[in-house]
Amino acid sequence: MTTFTALTTMMGKPAAQAMSDAMEGLEPAPTGVGVFEVEDNSGLWEVGGYFEAAPDGASLALLCATFGAKPFVVSELPETDWVAHVKRELPPVEAGRFFVYGSHDADALPEGRVCLLIDAAMAFGTGHHGTTLGCLRAFDRLLTDGEKFGDVADVGCGTAVLAMAVAKTTDANVIASDIDPVAVEVAVVNMATNGMGDAVVCVTAAGFDDPALAGAAPFDLIFANILKGPLIMLAPEMAKHAKKGGFAILSGLLNEQADDIIAVYARSGFNLVHRDEIVDWTTLTLRQET
Repeated sequence: MTTFTALTTMMGKPAAQAMSDAMEGLEPAPTGVGVFEVEDNSGLWEVGGYFEAAPDGASLALLCATFGAKPFVVSELPETDWVAHVKRELPPVEAGRFFVYGSHDADALPEGRVCLLIDAAMAFGTGHHGTTLGCLRAFDRLLTDGEKFGDVADVGCGTAVLAMAVAKTTDANVIASDIDPVAVEVAVVNMATNGMGDAVVCVTAAGFDDPALAGAAPFDLIFANILKGPLIMLAPEMAKHAKKGGFAILSGLLNEQADDIIAVYARSGFNLVHRDEIVDWTTLTLRQET
């Protein structure tokens, strides 16, 4: 079935959310509406809708005038064999000892690797994005260097692929948290799919704001694959919850944003250990020294 998309951008989350709410009342009604922050530190937000019939141009123009958005870009999407698309676009990801794959590749697992089954879902982190891949590589490097971990937190866990990587390779107590309850539900499902039971405790929380995280601190390793703004806000809390000599693996950063994060975390007692760039994205490995 042919579908249509209508996309626009505008400044600020409140206006974008209001636009999204208004789009729900269009005729023909969209089958789905989404609001996403443009990850370039510009303050822009993208609002988009999916339609089974071509959306009304006049109605879209009126929304733009009302909410101060740029004109919608409407595109027609042809029928797609999504199973074939996933197989083509989401091949397995290899990051050191880790092999992240979808269920469509379950019959081709390599021997001697740590295999993690992550199907594309309503949460971030299949391993294909440069940020998740960078975190897996950074963790693999620490393991290769002989580092040991007793308590680990994955803050902003998405699919919990990083938390599962830890649970598969160490005896650490692992907690995965996300502000989005849907992501936490996906994480729990992924644990079951990988036959890992309750090897990772999954909680809904913003930052370290949960008794489970507070009770397990201080941590030998903290992952935070989020965005520049939240990483800056979390720096003091990260320092409070990290053991002296413990590591933080940070990502969700454009290459040009990394120096700012290094400086912010240096003021909280973290020193740079390694910096890894994958296309436009940087992953930082830091160590708490004070």
